[in-house]
Amino acid sequence: MGSVRALPRSPYVSDPTAWEHERSALLGRKISELGLTMRGSRVERLVEELYSELATRSIAFRPPVYLSDQWGCPDGTPLIGVPFYLVDAQLERIEAEMSAGIEDDAEAMRYLRHECGHAINYAFRLYDRPDWGATFGPYSRPYRERYRTDPFSREYVRHILGWYAQKHPDEDFAETFAVWLTPELDWRSEYAGWPALAKLEYVDRMMRELGQQAPAAPPVTSDDLPVEAMHYTVAEHYAESADRVPIADERQFDGDLRGIFTSASEAPGGEQAKWFIQRHYREIVSRIAYWTSESPSVVRSLIDHLARRADALDVRVGGLEAATLIELTAFGTAVVMNHRYTNTLRRTSKGTRGAAGPI
Repeated sequence: MGSVRALPRSPYVSDPTAWEHERSALLGRKISELGLTMRGSRVERLVEELYSELATRSIAFRPPVYLSDQWGCPDGTPLIGVPFYLVDAQLERIEAEMSAGIEDDAEAMRYLRHECGHAINYAFRLYDRPDWGATFGPYSRPYRERYRTDPFSREYVRHILGWYAQKHPDEDFAETFAVWLTPELDWRSEYAGWPALAKLEYVDRMMRELGQQAPAAPPVTSDDLPVEAMHYTVAEHYAESADRVPIADERQFDGDLRGIFTSASEAPGGEQAKWFIQRHYREIVSRIAYWTSESPSVVRSLIDHLARRADALDVRVGGLEAATLIELTAFGTAVVMNHRYTNTLRRTSKGTRGAAGPI
């Protein structure tokens, strides 16, 4: 499945040598053999918080939660998958290095509320109701990983991953439900004058109607991958994805790098651009992935390429560091968005809706 590339040092440990040893040993172990459990972890606490929010809203259904390879709700199945790394501190360190960050409690709750929306939709088969389709659109609409968005639209709520509600009617409902469920959020005022308010009012009516009802059918066994079935190593989980920014000529962006940075002769004392990129690596990747809704693996492939070429060109940081960081991030965002919308990248769907995986 490929190799795991070298990464910037973990910010979570004071002894890099000890961490590299622990990291190497952990990467070589099969996930299914790690004995991971939600019991006693912050995931258990967050799930309890989700259930408390449902109780406050007088919703009786409690979607079962299990550890999986990513955030998600298997299509048509009222279950919530939570990334396995969130129940172990060392795995969180690895995830933070590989994916440019780790979810804090607030972000994890946003994902949980979103996936809960999917689970309730599936549990009660709300998508079969004519009024659901009239409000959110046809559930049968093709589900595509890449989708066009309108940043100026007021027909959708904003909750996670930029404009994620615009991806599919199923995601629109899940995002709307998540906003509705969020404690202490005055969604009527927040979305006053927006067409999206009608969707929130629909969810409000629907949840009052469901109230203490139990799902028509109990949760069924999911085809999604539970942690016990992950008979592959942590390294294989993070192995290089086939999704990359396709660069036919390695010199493709040399001119752009020379424009963003400065030559060694003009700034002999300036920081080398390759070290600058490494120092801000997580911030750059996470921001680009967030605003483009692109997977971190695709963004990393671009940033890794830029770092290699910056090293070959020996370009330096010549001016204000903040301005350079902004320009580099803006450039990377433009490149990723261009490839995203021109369909020059291809991705195989994993069949899991709501998999708004952390960045």
